[in-house]
Amino acid sequence: MKQVLDFEKPIADLKDKIAELKTFTTDSDIDLTDEITTLENRLEILENDIYGNLQPWQRVQMARHQERPTTLEYAERLFSDFIEFHGDRLYGDDEAIVSGIALYRDKPVTVVGHQRGKDTKENIRRNFGMPHPEGYRKALRHMRQAEKFNRPIVSFIDTKGAYPGKAAEERGQSEAIAKNLMEMAGLTVPIICIVIGEGGSGGALGLGVGDRIHMLENSTYSVISPEGAAALLWKDSGLAKQAAENMKITSYDLKELNIIDDIIPEPRGGAHRDIELQAEHIDTVLAKSLGELSDIPSDELLEKRWEKYQKMGDYKPL
Repeated sequence: MKQVLDFEKPIADLKDKIAELKTFTTDSDIDLTDEITTLENRLEILENDIYGNLQPWQRVQMARHQERPTTLEYAERLFSDFIEFHGDRLYGDDEAIVSGIALYRDKPVTVVGHQRGKDTKENIRRNFGMPHPEGYRKALRHMRQAEKFNRPIVSFIDTKGAYPGKAAEERGQSEAIAKNLMEMAGLTVPIICIVIGEGGSGGALGLGVGDRIHMLENSTYSVISPEGAAALLWKDSGLAKQAAENMKITSYDLKELNIIDDIIPEPRGGAHRDIELQAEHIDTVLAKSLGELSDIPSDELLEKRWEKYQKMGDYKPL
């Protein structure tokens, strides 16, 4: 049974009513075709009204949907011959980040990404998609390898944030993220980053420095969660909805602020409604980005990457 978000309940109720009438028509001699058609037309209008006017907090809920497709699900559909590698060669393997090599349209690429679980057992194993430092070191190891063998890098971002626990800090969480930021900025191969769910704080940035930054329509990208921002600003995490509206964390806000390059459309109702169609939308943008970047000389690529990040934000040079 699919998770129904609060704002989707009117749609779910109407769908249940339509299904009930169809069942009644099948099991009896009464023809309710006209009534069913009327309700289906009403459903179409209702879906367009709700999904076509989502508010920031509703997009946050969509980005967190428990059935939202994950990195491995997209990897299965976008790439062929994907081989996942494990371990950072320093401490161990972190299953909150996956990393490996694959073929994209018969060309080799390196794939890295955050990985959530789809149920409680898998979420515990993957630490709810919140990486430890060994996860970032594993990703960096494979990104360095990508540079060595001249493979483009495709990074999928989907995390609430890096794991803030004591053990992670003891093993150098902040240093691992900072090193990823520094080294990704200087890699001489194309890097394409795609926010597929939540892009939370430094945990997202650790895989988020690239030549092209794309976001799924209902994903979010922010320096802190709405709950965390509300707790800091107003001492009340219950004001998360208000914080989400003020933080400019949706794909449309970030496109307007020139933080991202493209918004990847989602099927009506979210990426989880039709993963095959969603993968096709990502494929279109990914192919375009790789085509634009593949023939740029490395020194020019680095210069353009530097210029890209210089343009972000609002600042005045000294």
